Amino acid sequence: MEKSVTLEQTPLIGQRFRGFLPVVVDVETAGFNAQTDALLEIACIPIIYNDVGEFIPGPSIHAHINPFLGANLDKRSLEFIGIDPFSPLRIAMAEDETSALKRIFKTITDVRRQQKCSHAVLVGHNAHFDLSFLQAAVARTATKNQNPFHSFSVFDTVTLSAVMFGQTVLAKSCIQAGIDFDGKEAHSALYDTQKTAELFCYILNKLSPQTLDSLMTDQ
Repeated sequence: MEKSVTLEQTPLIGQRFRGFLPVVVDVETAGFNAQTDALLEIACIPIIYNDVGEFIPGPSIHAHINPFLGANLDKRSLEFIGIDPFSPLRIAMAEDETSALKRIFKTITDVRRQQKCSHAVLVGHNAHFDLSFLQAAVARTATKNQNPFHSFSVFDTVTLSAVMFGQTVLAKSCIQAGIDFDGKEAHSALYDTQKTAELFCYILNKLSPQTLDSLMTDQ
């Protein structure tokens, strides 16, 4: 009879990335300037192990955010992402509400502690773009002490995809990896985060130490 795997036997991410917890992040914004343009939506998914040591997406957390006071709203950017910042259907909240950034940071911190990690590290498709908007929002809301993310280190799936598939576009990289991608759902922070998380896990599992050891053995 096979012995069942208990929670205590599940490997921890803190043992893998020098104490970093990878957290996939995607933001939707009203422009490209993190200092002046509104952050409108953010989604985060921590990456964890399953009980057999494969990388999998953890639970997602997501928020619609109202433009900060005085924020620039670029019309072309809003048309591209398909967001009306003032639609009541968004059920958005202010950046500085406990239920927005602070709620997201608390959830990530809880996972970080469970996984025995010292910091969260942002994973993104063009990760420094997402990090810049996150850091600008942290500065506006004075939530530096709650922010679990490393201040400059990132894992970028653009680079990983270019190495793995010769592709840099998220949709094309997902297709190469055999991951379904619906272009109609793209530019939703939650959807893009889910797909980036699936892609990141696919690449990590293909490049895991066990797989690399096997490839070296086969040579």
